[in-house]
Amino acid sequence: MSIEMVAPAWMHSQITAEQYDSWSEEQCAGIEIVDGMVVVSPSASKRHNRLARILANGLDSAAGQGWNADTDFDVRLQDVPLTNRRPDVVVYRSDTIDVTPTRPEHVLLVVEVVSPGSETTDRVVKVDQYAKAGIAFYWRIEQAATGVPIVYTYILDPATRSYRDGEVFTGIVTATVPFPVEIDLGIV
Repeated sequence: MSIEMVAPAWMHSQITAEQYDSWSEEQCAGIEIVDGMVVVSPSASKRHNRLARILANGLDSAAGQGWNADTDFDVRLQDVPLTNRRPDVVVYRSDTIDVTPTRPEHVLLVVEVVSPGSETTDRVVKVDQYAKAGIAFYWRIEQAATGVPIVYTYILDPATRSYRDGEVFTGIVTATVPFPVEIDLGIV
């Protein structure tokens, strides 16, 4: 006897922003929407989650009163076709904490922690989407074989809506932009 797995109907057709906005938080967890299609993300490793949490805590402390840093929520990059990304860390304007959906104009910095299976998406696809949406800063964290994370930073060129390379940090992030911050990621 075999059990046939049948994917829900919404996985086979584009969904609208209105449809997505009617879903519960539980239905939205662990997915992103790209060009109206649901993309299921595998569960992150403990190391991945710890890196994101340490970074979010450090950014939140350094950002000052005008900004918050958090993990695990959507950023609505566009309404039609719907594109929602769920960056590993988001630094957003504190006065938008109750605004849903979070939009690019609310966001200062997004961070992605690269995991096996997300390499191309985090290194190529998302960087392009975030730049075209106008998010000023993008950081990508690579989990090096040495166990010491490498942080690549990017700064938006508003004229071209593309990122230029910023600084690269190994283990300890000592960035001056978008605000001064020092975070030791080597303790993971």
